[in-house]
Amino acid sequence: MEKVEKFEEKLERAKTLLEKLSEPTLALEESIAYYKEGIKILKEASTLLENAKQEFEILSNENNL
Repeated sequence: MEKVEKFEEKLERAKTLLEKLSEPTLALEESIAYYKEGIKILKEASTLLENAKQEFEILSNENNL
């Protein structure tokens, strides 16, 4: 079963990738791989954030009834 990462874990991974991308000795192939992974992680984190926002809006609307 695949482990589902939390939002905070995704941000930490993105931060780690950014640090690796800043290394001056990083090979081009590794740079591309880290960049692709970073984009994927940030899209996933953005989706999680959007879902949380929608959930808060639903809860707020229910409490305003």
